[in-house]
Amino acid sequence: MKMINEALRLIRVFHDLKQFELAERLEVSKSHISEIEKGTKKPSLDLIERYSLEFRIPVSSIMFFAEELPNAKSGEKVRTKLAGRVLDILKFVERKADAEAV
Repeated sequence: MKMINEALRLIRVFHDLKQFELAERLEVSKSHISEIEKGTKKPSLDLIERYSLEFRIPVSSIMFFAEELPNAKSGEKVRTKLAGRVLDILKFVERKADAEAV
């Protein structure tokens, strides 16, 4: 399962940016950001490096969510499960922030 699109969306949301604001900062189109977040496009390594610089997140931390694991071995299954849990935590934080903003 590929989770990088959701991880990149959550990074943007965590920093309270709209897609067009992030697009301007990363010097790409808003539609490019949208397609990546929807999972219809894969982010290039160059774009991941731009996220890394913009948000001061190591590329390796972003790439943690990038690998497809269709034939996961036992260790990879643990990593996939852990990545899913990290995304669950970030989604919880997103919902909590949204609730507090109301």
